[in-house]
Amino acid sequence: MSTSKAVAGKDGNMYVPFDERTGGSSVVFFTRDLSEDGLKKIYDKVSSVLTGKVAIKLHTGEAEGPNIIPRPWVKALVESRLPEATIVETNTYYEGTRYTTEDHRKTLEVNGWTFCPVDITDAEGVTTLPVKGGKWFEEMHVGQSLPSYDSLLVLTHFKGHTMGGFGGSNKNIGIGCADGRIGKKEIHTYPDGDMWSIAEEELMERISESTKATVDHFAPHVCFINTMRNMSVDCDCAGPDAEPVVTPDVGILASLDILAVDNACIDLLYNLPEDGGKELIERVETRHGLRQLSYMKELGMGNDRYTLIDIDNGDAVITAAEAVKDVKSGWRPDRYNTFWGRNRH
Repeated sequence: MSTSKAVAGKDGNMYVPFDERTGGSSVVFFTRDLSEDGLKKIYDKVSSVLTGKVAIKLHTGEAEGPNIIPRPWVKALVESRLPEATIVETNTYYEGTRYTTEDHRKTLEVNGWTFCPVDITDAEGVTTLPVKGGKWFEEMHVGQSLPSYDSLLVLTHFKGHTMGGFGGSNKNIGIGCADGRIGKKEIHTYPDGDMWSIAEEELMERISESTKATVDHFAPHVCFINTMRNMSVDCDCAGPDAEPVVTPDVGILASLDILAVDNACIDLLYNLPEDGGKELIERVETRHGLRQLSYMKELGMGNDRYTLIDIDNGDAVITAAEAVKDVKSGWRPDRYNTFWGRNRH
């Protein structure tokens, strides 16, 4: 249910440099090791908050999508760290290979998500979670089985997004936990508008309020991992039709603070040498996607200042610029993760 007379904020296309931000600070861990070992190492830095029945929220992708987090990495993490965990997903709002539960199950098999249980949480219906302090929503519709879990690991493929500008942990939860028929419609569509009638700052705010409902429900048993690899300007929703990857791979980041980890990824993009982040930054700014960050801060969801910890080098404190100073710009075909698994690194 939406509240009335809300007004969207502004400046979602304006990047705020780190030194111009104010307020508290959180810890964000960083590794350049884009491998299953790197994923396990950074998971260990934030996993102590996970207890009981653990859900893993990740984007399993449209059929044959080439850019999703490699299944072998997730399989290794599950087998070594989370043998009882379940991947959670929801059906899509648009018609595609994950629109119905039946088709979604087929797509999960095609994409290789067969090594642990996958719960399509809205397969049997929906429930609601309260949105505390929201201006667009008082509650958000999510998959019915989502609240049955005790903890949530948000495992995100950071990339661009056609409408959101970028897809980090915020988009992964805000859209990905909202159910396919009601929640996603509440985020994207005006009552008398076309399917994608809500955009720019208002869309970012609605996504963030949806995220807040889920994060508040699981807190403090929730943590966030963002993988900056194969970052097309398009989301994994685009599957094999996603724009070619031109942004260089960066690494993996993790935090207990959703705003800090998403903001750190954005900072790394803006600090890439040789304009390596140009295309993805353009996608973010033209969609006013930076409003995701400023609104999360307004909602009290975390800090946009952080201490960046380099776990590859004795937990040294580094800046975003130092984290990416050796990243080479320009897309190389030998680093592209094809759907069939060739050239996976």
